[in-house]
Amino acid sequence: MEVIPAVDLMEGKVVRLRKGDPNTSKNYSIFGDPLQTAGKWEREGAKAIHIVDLDAATGRGDNLEVIAAMIHSVKVPVQVGGGIRSGGKAEDMLRIGAERVIVATLAFERTGDLKELLKKYGAGRIMVALDYLNGKVMVRGWTRATGITLENAIQRFLRLGVKLYLLTSILRDGLLIGPDYVTLRSLVDNTEAELYAAGGVSSLEDLIRLKETGLKGVIVGKALYEGSFSLKEAIKAAED
Repeated sequence: MEVIPAVDLMEGKVVRLRKGDPNTSKNYSIFGDPLQTAGKWEREGAKAIHIVDLDAATGRGDNLEVIAAMIHSVKVPVQVGGGIRSGGKAEDMLRIGAERVIVATLAFERTGDLKELLKKYGAGRIMVALDYLNGKVMVRGWTRATGITLENAIQRFLRLGVKLYLLTSILRDGLLIGPDYVTLRSLVDNTEAELYAAGGVSSLEDLIRLKETGLKGVIVGKALYEGSFSLKEAIKAAED
C-alpha cells in the first residue's frame, strides 16, 4: 500500500484543517515553507506527494505559483487537487508538471471535461475524489451534497473509464480518530477500481489495518505533522 504525505496550502502556507473548515486552520511553518516541506517528505522516502490548494477549493484564490515551484523542487511525482473545476484548470496543472490531477466537482458537473481529460491524458493521470458525509458524496469544497452514494458514484465513473479514486471521510478528516474501515473494506471488496483513502489516520496500527483492507494507497496529513509517527515508519508499516 502506498503512503503519500499531504501538503495542504492556504495563503502560500502549509496548514491542516479539521473536517475541511477553513476557520480551523493550523499553520505548520515549523516544517518551513511549502517547498521545504515537500523536500522533507521526499528525503524521508515519499514516492509521491499530494498537494491540495485549499484557497482554490474554497473560492478564495489559488496557490498556483507555489504549487509550480513545489513540483519543480522535488523529483518524485506530485498529484494536485483542490478547486480544479474545469478541463482548462486541470490541463494547467498537468502542463506545469503535475503527474496527476484530482477532480471532484468537475467529475459531477462537467462530465464532458472529464471524458476529454481521460481521452487526452489517460486514466493514470486523472483521479476522482469522492469526499463523503454519511455515505453520500459532497462537492464544491465539501459544501454541496450530490445525494449520490459512494457505490453509485464509483460505478458511474468506472463506466467513463476512471480507475483511480480518493475516498475522504469528511467526518474524520483532520481529527486523528481513525479511518472509516467499514466503508473502505466494503468498497474494496465490491469494485475493481483502485482506491485510495484519506481522513482519520492517527497511528501505525491504522495503516496496518488499512493495508489489510486491500486499498491501493492512503493519504496521510495531520498524523505526520503532529508527530504521531514518521513518514519512514509509515512507509515501513504499509510495506511489511
